[in-house]
Formats: sequence, C-alpha cells, structure tokens
Amino acid sequence: MRVSNANDVKIYDLSAGKSIPDWLAERKRRKLARKDSGGSSTGRHIQLLQEFEMPSVSNQVKISDDGHYVAAIGTYKPRLRCYDTDQLGIKFERCFDSEPLKFDILSQDYAKMVFLQCDRFVEIHAQFGRYYRLRIPRFGRDLSYHPQTCDTYFVGDGSEIHRLNLEQGRFLNPYVSQGSGLNVCEINPEHQLLTVGTIEGQIEAWDPRSRQRAGLLDCVQGYDAADLEPASSVPEVTALAFKDGLTMGVGLSTGHVMLYDIRSSKPLLVKDHMYGTSIKKIAFHDTHDHVLSLDAKVVKIWDRQTGQAYASIESESELNDLAIYPSSGLLFLANEQPKMQVHYLPSLGPAPRWCSFLDSLTEELEESSIAEVYDDYKFVTRQQLDDLGLEHLIGTTLLRAYMHGYFMDVRLFRKAQSLAEPYTLDRFMQDKIQKKMEEKREKRIQVNKAKLPSVNKDLFLKLKDKESAQAAGKKVSKKRAAEGNLLEDDRFKAIFEDSRFQVDPTEETYKLLNPVVSKLDDKTKARLEKQFAQVDDDPLSDDEEDNLLTRNSDIEDSSDDSSSEDDLETVQRIKDTHRSVRQEQKDDAEREKYEKYVASKVKFYELKEGEALGQKVKKRDKKSLEDRLQSEDMSEVVSQGKGHSMTFTSSKSKKQLQTEQKNKQHMKERQSVRRSVGALKNRHKKGF
Repeated sequence: MRVSNANDVKIYDLSAGKSIPDWLAERKRRKLARKDSGGSSTGRHIQLLQEFEMPSVSNQVKISDDGHYVAAIGTYKPRLRCYDTDQLGIKFERCFDSEPLKFDILSQDYAKMVFLQCDRFVEIHAQFGRYYRLRIPRFGRDLSYHPQTCDTYFVGDGSEIHRLNLEQGRFLNPYVSQGSGLNVCEINPEHQLLTVGTIEGQIEAWDPRSRQRAGLLDCVQGYDAADLEPASSVPEVTALAFKDGLTMGVGLSTGHVMLYDIRSSKPLLVKDHMYGTSIKKIAFHDTHDHVLSLDAKVVKIWDRQTGQAYASIESESELNDLAIYPSSGLLFLANEQPKMQVHYLPSLGPAPRWCSFLDSLTEELEESSIAEVYDDYKFVTRQQLDDLGLEHLIGTTLLRAYMHGYFMDVRLFRKAQSLAEPYTLDRFMQDKIQKKMEEKREKRIQVNKAKLPSVNKDLFLKLKDKESAQAAGKKVSKKRAAEGNLLEDDRFKAIFEDSRFQVDPTEETYKLLNPVVSKLDDKTKARLEKQFAQVDDDPLSDDEEDNLLTRNSDIEDSSDDSSSEDDLETVQRIKDTHRSVRQEQKDDAEREKYEKYVASKVKFYELKEGEALGQKVKKRDKKSLEDRLQSEDMSEVVSQGKGHSMTFTSSKSKKQLQTEQKNKQHMKERQSVRRSVGALKNRHKKGF
C-alpha cells in the first residue's frame, strides 16, 4: 500500500506493490499471491478483492445498486469478472467472442446485464450466462438503460439513437439527431430526459414520453464565452453526468469540464485539466459537494461551487473508467494495465461496511508515519549541475526533473564530484593543518559534560574510578582493565539506559560475586558525582580553567594518599559480606529444622460447636432413629458416608411457611386475651 499526500489530503493506493511475473504458472502465481500478504520478496500490500485484475487491459468497472457486487470488463481474452464484496473475492468469470466496449447492470444485483461489443453485437446476459445475442445497424460507442420503459439506447457512428425494448424483445423506431456522430448518452434520474453528446460539441435532450427532442445545447458557445483558447478543431462531447434534476456535467475532448444549469445555455463553471486529453468520465460525490473528472492521465477532485482543486490521483498507465462506491471514499479505476486500481480517501467518506478494517488500518498508519527517503539518488540543482559540468545530461534518462532541480544516481554524483574537485596539494595542506589543530585541542582540559546515567549509577561510578586509576598509571590487572572498557563499548550501552538491566545490590548472588562493587566509598562516590555533574554549555574563562586544573590535581593527590586506606576497607567489606551471607544461610537452616520438628509432633484438632466426643458418641449411636431425630433439629439433616459427610437444611414449601406464620399469629392473639386464674385461686383460699 502506498500513501500520498496531495493538497493535505491522504490518498491510500490499495493496489500498489510489485506485480507477480506473468510467465509463471497459475498455480505458482496464486501461491506467491498468498505469500505476498505475509511479506515476501514481491512486496507487502493489501489485496482488497482477490484477483482484482484483468489479463492485460480493463475497460470499464461498475458497482451494482445493492452494493454487494463489483463488475468489470477487459481483455485479452475478452471477459467479464464479477466480484462479491461480502466474500472479498471473485464470484464468476465469463468470456466473450469479441471485445466489450460498454456494459450496464439492469437489475439490483448481477443477475441481468447488457453488453455492447466492438463488432456491433449486443449480448444480454442472465444469471446463468448469455441469454441472447443480436446486432445493431451501426458501430456503437455507448449505451444507456431506461428502467421505466425497459428501453436500451445505443449511440455510435451515425446520427440515429437505436432503441431496443427488452420487454417486447424487438427494436423500436430510432431517434434521429442533428449530429453526424454520437459519443455518449446519459439519462437523468429525476425527469428521465435522455441526453446525447455529439462530435460537433452539441448536447441534445430527448423526452421518452413524446419521443421528440426537448432541447439543444451548443457547448462551443459556452467554450467561447469562457474566454478559452480556440481549439484547432471543434471540441467533441465525450462525457455526461447529472447530479440532480438541474445540474449537468459535460466533458469535452479538449480536457475541459463544464457545469451547466439545464435552464441556461451558459456554463456555471469551467474546469481545465491542463493535459489536452479528452474527458472520459465525470462523477458527482453523493455526500460531499465535489466533482470527480477523469482523463487518460489523472483523476481530479474539485469543488463544485468554486472549482478549487481538492485532490488528484495520477497514474503511470492510461486510465479508462472510474466508479465510486456509494457514500464512501473508495474509488475503483480501470486502466491500461492488468491490475485495476483501488484508492481510498478517508476525507471523502468512511470505508464501506464490507471493508471497514480500512479505517483502523489508516489510523495505524497515521500514528506510525514513515518518511520517504531516496537513498540511491541525489538531488541537485541546476547550479550544481553547472559546477560539476553535467548540464549536457539534462533531458536524458540519467536525470529526472523534480521541483527546482533533478534527481540523479548517487554513484554518478560521487564520481563527477571526485573528477571536478581532485585531491590537490592545497587541500592536503588544509587537512594536515586541521589535524594538527585537533591534536592541540585534545591536549587541553576536556570538561566532561555528560550526565550520570539514571540506571546503574553506582556501577558507572565504580567503572569510572577504575578507568581514572588506570589512566593515572597505577598497576591494574587485565580483568579490571577489561571492565573499564565497558563504558566505551557500544554493545553494553543499554546497561546504563534500559531499566531492565538494573542491578539489585541486595541480591545474595550479587553480594557473593561482586562484594567490591556492592558499595562504593562515600568519599570516592561524592568526588565522582561532583566530577561528572552536568556542566553549562558556556565556554570557560582562563581563570576558571586554571582553577579547574588545580582542583583536579588536588583530587589526584588525595586519591593517591587514600589508596592504601581504600584497600584495607575493601578487604574488610569482603569479609563482612561473606559473614552476613553465612549468617543468613545459618538462619534459614535453623528455620527449616524447627518447621520439621513442629510437623513431627502430635497434632491437635479443635472440635466444632455441638460435636460429641468419646462416651457421648457411643450413647448417641445406641439410640433409635426416632429418639435421635427428636434430640436434633429436624430442619438440619446430616448425611455421613465413607470418608465424608454432608449437611443440608430441608426447605419448606410456601404453604407450610404460611401455615406456621398463621399458627404463631394465632398463639400470640390467644396469649393477649388470656385471663389468669391466679386471682380465683386466692379468693377460694380466703373463703375457706
């Protein structure tokens, strides 16, 4: 996939990529195509529709009304290919006896089609294949289908507009125009007027109801009214399109596009492609107020009101036709090469539902933008060419014009530069003087402006300390000398940059293997941190340089005096490290020994609440089931088996719960109205 940015509009070429060689067998080609999507030598690209190509040339491409099928015709061998968008692949392929020039889809899907061929034959196809084949009197150039009357109109060499009624299956009387030849025909979807473009630059409108001409528009007058340069011949009308019932787009053979209001003979807007080739197709975008016009070299997208350019799509091969998927930014282009082009413009509209993954794909590409660099070419201006003596190469294949200069092979540029500027004695003397100046500059005090790393700071300071000791002339072993080179080796650069390589000084393995590096002397660490702190970019004065030289010499003297003390401290630190490690191992062994001792003792278990033990269990087992159930709660049932027990509470029905609730309420009411008999007892005692 190739991304271009024209006028700040992203255009994604989904068909870009290296083509598979034609001389390979079909099986081999398909195998390479499958590998291509995974990234092989043929180039990685997106295959939106499988085998969306023709053997050599594609003439026309159309989209069905339901949006589920894309049909295209091409050669050679003349054929039709229909693609299913739901399956993202080809549905069927049909071949013809002669090359098809134009075709139209008569139904909502691919079931009914009509084809105009180059040898005056017309083929009508059904879902199963060719249904009927007939011939028209003149060589045809374009066709159009009127669904209300089932009439198919054919225009071509003569002045007649041939009518074929597909419902009756016969030709009707043709319309006779004023032009000697007709190039294109189009039916307005609003008021059903049939418009035809003549080779004399006129447009005729015919009413299918009255079968008479309704109007005539001379585009040559509009061509002159727009103050355009006079053409060598009369411009022909080569393309027609309608946006609505009033707006009409007209394409001329001179490369101009005119927008008309059918109520006026003067154009509303004239757009020039600046290529001088005929306009082959005009299309109006249904969601944006943009016009798409196509000629053999470019597709231009521009504003319908102002004519301001919006974007353009250039092609290396000649373009033949254009199809816009409804309500989206997806374009299909038929061209003079085997692979048909597919372009996606997110600014024109979203991707269709069947390829909605294009939106997420373009978002990922925007997040990770890749700059395009020409590594094998050198950009030179005209002045540089004159200096190198290569101005005679202008116009040849060795130079490719681009903007204000040229692209040339970098090897040719280097060779020409070496010949134009040889290595002379003066240049040798300048290089020698420059080298001497650099050597003197190195002898001066070099102020280290580097910052301390954020990762493995102690290790960095320790290696710097060893490096300074080695530079001072102290005896250093080979192993320690190799450790100092870690700071200069780019392979170990990530140790001081990537946090994943952070050394943990608390690890036991680190303490045993590196007891010396585990802790740096506080004085040495402070001295190194002060020495490698960040320094301002301002140049030092002479006094500051003298002070810095004195301070460094004092530091070196103090480091020599304290070297013996550092050795004693290092030995003591090694002993302390080994002593702490041995103590930790001893503690772990005692802990494991105690855990084993506890595990070997008698285990005590705590009884649950209400659980019997000893003689009580035996007495309970001797009781009958009735007595045992009376002593226990009936709502809770315990089931015991081999090695396990289950306890569950029996559930009561809703009716039982209601009955219990009523009984409780009744007993509560009885207690509230109950009269005590105690007073009667006392009165009886007093009477006797």
